[in-house]
Amino acid sequence: MIKLPVLGAEATPANRTVKTGKTVALISLGCPKNQVDSEVILGNLKYSQIVDSAEDADTIVINTCGFIESAKKESIDTILQAIALKNRASKKGVHKEIIVTGCLSERYPEELAKSLPEVDAFFGVHEFDKVTSRIEGHYQQVVFSERRLLNQRHYAYLKISEGCNQRCGFCYIPMIRGNLVSKTIDQNVAEAKALAAQGVKELLVVSQDTSSYGYDFDRSAPNLKRNTHLIKLLTSLGAIETIHWIRLMYLYPSLFSDDLVDLIAEHPKLCKYVDLPIQHISDAVLKSMRRNTSQQQTLDLLRKIRSRIPSVSIRTSLIVGYPGETEKDFEDMCEFVREFKFERLGVFMYSKEEGTYANELKGQVSAKVKTDRYNHLMEIQRGVSLELNHAKIGRTLKVLIDSKEAGHYVGRTEYDAPEIDNEVLIETAEELAVGDFVDVQILDATEYDIYATPLIKEPV
Repeated sequence: MIKLPVLGAEATPANRTVKTGKTVALISLGCPKNQVDSEVILGNLKYSQIVDSAEDADTIVINTCGFIESAKKESIDTILQAIALKNRASKKGVHKEIIVTGCLSERYPEELAKSLPEVDAFFGVHEFDKVTSRIEGHYQQVVFSERRLLNQRHYAYLKISEGCNQRCGFCYIPMIRGNLVSKTIDQNVAEAKALAAQGVKELLVVSQDTSSYGYDFDRSAPNLKRNTHLIKLLTSLGAIETIHWIRLMYLYPSLFSDDLVDLIAEHPKLCKYVDLPIQHISDAVLKSMRRNTSQQQTLDLLRKIRSRIPSVSIRTSLIVGYPGETEKDFEDMCEFVREFKFERLGVFMYSKEEGTYANELKGQVSAKVKTDRYNHLMEIQRGVSLELNHAKIGRTLKVLIDSKEAGHYVGRTEYDAPEIDNEVLIETAEELAVGDFVDVQILDATEYDIYATPLIKEPV
């Protein structure tokens, strides 16, 4: 379970009847976008006490993921564990309530209600108000800028839009989350300022398709081809004084403009970090995936980014075992990874999902072949990552301190997103503060960790 701070309950207005004194534990599963939803739910609970452990809670809220089979299994396993806890408590005369929300309950509401009657309520992905009213006994308008952060206070995810207009062959998310709905620039800036007031120094800009931001309220071709509204938003976010790093996540390759490349290159607060899931490099597979791009267009974009942002760190994700993927398709992808040398790479085995275009395709790849291809590609990337990390030895880099662990501090450079990328391990007798920026010298490196020492500034 994600650890949460214990927060005190507020006073209850005299003219409002609410359930007071309830303790709530929330378990957030899935991606950072789901985490933002969980933080909004917690931030809008005005009369409840948030506790660390489900054992100590009257109400257990599980925000589920339903994206792929492994995520669905994790969500179901978590619900079953909560039910077991509820049953044990009931035998002692203690009543616990279970509320399930998020993608899984949006995708399978009737099936879940029938098979899991011990769950007290199921709500979908757009029903935050129903979650909070179920817990506190009254309806209130959900304020999306009111959030209780689930991670350290020095970084936060900013979800700038909901839903997705893309229809990738392997993805069910648009059917769960709906079409693109962008928050306005003013709404996003207000939320970012509220986060900055809590001590946030790094904003991670997320959505299902960040490149399409604003296209729903401006469908003109120039907006989409030049990322007009996204650039305006990033410029406005960059004007918030206490925000030092802005990191862009989930950019769609076919909608990545020259103007956006230039902004990342030139803006001092935009991390020189590009998260660009390309999924494959074979033209045949890309076409079947409905990615609206080609091998040549992908290569041209990647080379343009590398050329205009020389210090850039590119993160991408690839899918192995997509239906119809031949041995040659896979070998082409392996050679591509060897040659291009991505700084960060995630590899996923294709998951067959009902309701998607790819689910009905012929040429489904066996589990063994998918596993073998996954292992082979990850082995190539381990060598690439080791080579790139060794090249950093001797360099001086700025690091944001994330935590203090036994005997060392853990931090990240601007080239690393939390939870998914490399960490910088700093051994020092000097006291460093979590949430501070520190200049370090790189001493050594492995495939996924970098070892460093802080540079001691001489007293003036």
